[in-house]
Amino acid sequence: MLIIGIAGGTGSGKTTVVKKIIEKLPVKSVAVLSQDAYYKDNGHLSMEERQKINFDHPDSLEFGLLEKHIMQIRKGEVIQQPIYSYLTCTRAKETIPVEPKKVVIVEGILILTQSFIRNLFDIKVFVHADADDRLNRVIRRDIVERGRSVDIVLDRYELTVKPMHEQFIEPSKRYADIIVPQGGKNKVAIEILTRYIEQKLNS
Repeated sequence: MLIIGIAGGTGSGKTTVVKKIIEKLPVKSVAVLSQDAYYKDNGHLSMEERQKINFDHPDSLEFGLLEKHIMQIRKGEVIQQPIYSYLTCTRAKETIPVEPKKVVIVEGILILTQSFIRNLFDIKVFVHADADDRLNRVIRRDIVERGRSVDIVLDRYELTVKPMHEQFIEPSKRYADIIVPQGGKNKVAIEILTRYIEQKLNS
C-alpha cells in the first residue's frame, strides 16, 4: 500500500490532480480520503456563528479522527468517512465506507501542516498555483457549490483564505517531496508522479 498526501491552497487544482492520477492508474486501485470530510461538526452553533467559521485554520479540523482513519486503512480495515456539508456546517448522520486499496490518496489544504499526519504519508505532494488563479477558482466554486455571493466570497478571501494560506498552507510546501506547479494543467508533472507511483507499487 502507498499512502500519498496531496496538499495545496484553496483553488490550486488539487482535486483535478487527484482525478488525473486516478484516471492513469488501474481501475479500483485508488481510495481517496478528503480532508474536507473531517471538519468539526458545528451543529451546536447558530447559523450566524457558522458563517464566521474559519475553514482555512487547522483548528477547524478533527485531525485526530483523520489520523485514526489513515492508520486503520493502512492496517487493511474499512473506515467510515464522515460526510460534511458546507451549506449547513454540520456532519451528516450517514458515513461513507472507504475500503483499503493499493493506493490511498489523502487530499486537503492543511494536511501537510500537522507533523503527525504528514509522517503517515509515503509521498507528500504540494500543488502550487498563482494567487489570482486560485481566487478565480474559489469565486466560481463557492458561488456554484456553496451558494455564496461574490461579495461574501471576496470578504472571506481577504479575512481568512489569504492570511491562512500565507500563515499555514504556503509554509507547508517545504515538507513536500514533489511540487506540481499550475495544478491539473501540468501534464508532465502528473505523468512523472503517476509513473513514480507505478514504480513503487511494482517494486
